[in-house]
Amino acid sequence: MLLLAIFSCAHGPVAPPAPPAGPASTEPLPALDAPASPPLDTPPPSPDPADAARQWQRLAELCDGAGHRLAGSPGQRRAEQITAAWFDADGVSVRLEPVKVPTWIRGDASLQLSAPYAQSLPVLALGGSVATPAAGIEAPLVVIRDFAELGLAAKGKIVLYDVPMKPGVPAIDYYGDAVAYRGQGPSRAAEHGALAVLVRSVTTRSLGTIHTGGTWYAPELPKIPAAAVSTETAAMLARMATRGEVKLKLAMTPRFGPDSDAFNVVGEIRGSDLASEIVVVGAHLDSWDVGQGAHDDGAGVVHVVETMRAIAARGQPRRTIRGVLFANEENGLRGGRAYFAAHGHERHVAALETDLGGGSPRGWGVTATPEQRAWIEPMFTASRLWVREGGGGADISPLTDDGVLSVGLIPDDEHYFDYHHTWADTVDKVDPIALAEGTIAITELTWALANAEGAPPKGAPPSSP
Repeated sequence: MLLLAIFSCAHGPVAPPAPPAGPASTEPLPALDAPASPPLDTPPPSPDPADAARQWQRLAELCDGAGHRLAGSPGQRRAEQITAAWFDADGVSVRLEPVKVPTWIRGDASLQLSAPYAQSLPVLALGGSVATPAAGIEAPLVVIRDFAELGLAAKGKIVLYDVPMKPGVPAIDYYGDAVAYRGQGPSRAAEHGALAVLVRSVTTRSLGTIHTGGTWYAPELPKIPAAAVSTETAAMLARMATRGEVKLKLAMTPRFGPDSDAFNVVGEIRGSDLASEIVVVGAHLDSWDVGQGAHDDGAGVVHVVETMRAIAARGQPRRTIRGVLFANEENGLRGGRAYFAAHGHERHVAALETDLGGGSPRGWGVTATPEQRAWIEPMFTASRLWVREGGGGADISPLTDDGVLSVGLIPDDEHYFDYHHTWADTVDKVDPIALAEGTIAITELTWALANAEGAPPKGAPPSSP
């Protein structure tokens, strides 16, 4: 799951966004349950129902027609062709820019409770996990609720990170603390001699649903198998562990294949008098290999394609607009890095990412220098959405790190993490009107960015003195 960089669908886990290039704004962040400023007298425009229906049908075409879109999969290749055809049909110039992506194959997984009694438990490998030995790993369980608890207790054990995601809205603000155990947990446990890791699914609501997502191994430490269990299973095991020894047997067969060929799908509308200045509007095309990736990030893909369609119909902007559907956000971020390697030398004035689902738009997160923030502020005001510091997205993070003004859409995400990275992330969970409302917000901001006078230069990279 940008947006904020931790949306990665990262969203595998992605580091929090780099500090804004240049001095940070001194404006306070808004309260989590309130807009940063009072609403204007007139509400945001409502989408035409027929237009909303068309956008939803495109989402269904992508999700049903491609299947899951994990990097290196046949579904990823089908998605590239589907979305490139959309750009072409909408009169938007399109090209496929090559990216080498990792190929991770899930294989099978099983989890058995062997003491105090025998029972099969549902389990789902974390993305990028290594396999267990063929015979599996059978060991006592230790329950960890904070990294500080790791130590001798983990040696020779299967570690369960039972760390609930806290409730709140925007939900993304509570995601990072919990998802750290999915991302860092296996290597942190391996450092203390653990044999395998189980992670409580990162969600606040569950009907026995397991949430996958990426894990990232520290290269200097042993790689141990890592899997997710539902919140219900995690809570049960934690309770049982308070009463006596719990023993589990985990068996998994994930593997990596050779890197595969993939593409960033790039739609472009050439600008007029400021054509050398570029505005990027992006989303990631890949998904995890469970569910359909409808909210994560099929909705964002539709936002981008439909924004480009609307602008192509409106007329030529002053600046060049690129709609980029990035490859491999979920388990590698190679699409975003490949885009920057190919285009980072060009004059990007702004980058916008949508990677938090298809809910109604609520606000914007922005990473900017004071000069950049002053330039974009009137455009934010016109959008009638609240604004706060800190935003962008995982795929545009190389541009953000280079000082490019970066913006992430923050939609209503109250239920986003109910479905995120699960079999339940399907087209029926996306409301057509809310999806189209997001497109309107992104279209208007993108058009304003492409036509406003006097775009400020990018800030100094965060690593600069």
